Amino acid sequence: MTIRIVIADDQPLLRSALANLLGSEPDLELVGEAGTGDEAVALARSERADVVVMDIRMPGMDGITATAAIAADEDLAGVRVLILTTFEVDEYVVGALRAGASGFLAKDTDPAEIVRAVRVLAAGESLLSPVATRSVVERFLSQPVRSDTTPAALESLTDREREVLGLVAQGMSNDEIAGALVLSPLTVKTHVSRILTKTATRDRAQLVALAYESGLVTPGQRRGAGDVLPQE
Repeated sequence: MTIRIVIADDQPLLRSALANLLGSEPDLELVGEAGTGDEAVALARSERADVVVMDIRMPGMDGITATAAIAADEDLAGVRVLILTTFEVDEYVVGALRAGASGFLAKDTDPAEIVRAVRVLAAGESLLSPVATRSVVERFLSQPVRSDTTPAALESLTDREREVLGLVAQGMSNDEIAGALVLSPLTVKTHVSRILTKTATRDRAQLVALAYESGLVTPGQRRGAGDVLPQE
C-alpha cells in the first residue's frame, strides 16, 4: 500500500529536501507541499493524505494549531501528523500530543529515522523522539489542563479498561499487558480498541496524554522511556 504524504514547512529548501527524501521511497508518495498551517489542513483534506509531516513555527496558523484542526475533523480521522521541528522543547512536545499529533521528531534526526517514522505512523502506531523523555512527559502531562472534560472521558471505562489504559500509558505493548494481567493479546487489543472509542482518542499517544492529564497515571509510574509506543 502506498502512503500518501503532505509536507508542511515554511522553508522551501527544507520542503525540497524532505520531498526528495520521502519521494524516493517506493511505498511513499508525496501528494502536496504547504508553507502554512492553513495550506496543510486544506491539502490533508483535498489529497486524502495518510501522514502530514508538520513543522511547528509557520506564518499564520502554526503547526500545532493545524494539527488540532486535522484531529478535530471527522473526515480526516485517518490522517496522522508527524511533528518535525528544530524547536524540540518540552512545551512543544506536550502541545503536539494534546493537539493530536501521533509523532514528534527533531529536524536533525537521521533521514532513515524520518522515513521509518512516517511508516510507523501510517501503520497506526505512535512515535516520540528520544528527547521526549519520561521526565518531560510526566512533568507536563501530570498537570491537568482540561479538568472539566478529561475525568468525564474516563467515566465510561470499566475497571479493567482503566487498568489497561494505565499500562498503555506506561509504554507497555499489548503482549506485555497481556502478560501482566494474565489475558490473551487479543483480549487486550479489544480493550484498547474500546478505550479509544469510548474516550474519542485517535491512537496510543493520545491515550498517554489522557492518562496523565486525568491523573490516572502519576509521575514515577511510567516505566522505561522508549521512543516508540507500540500498537500491537
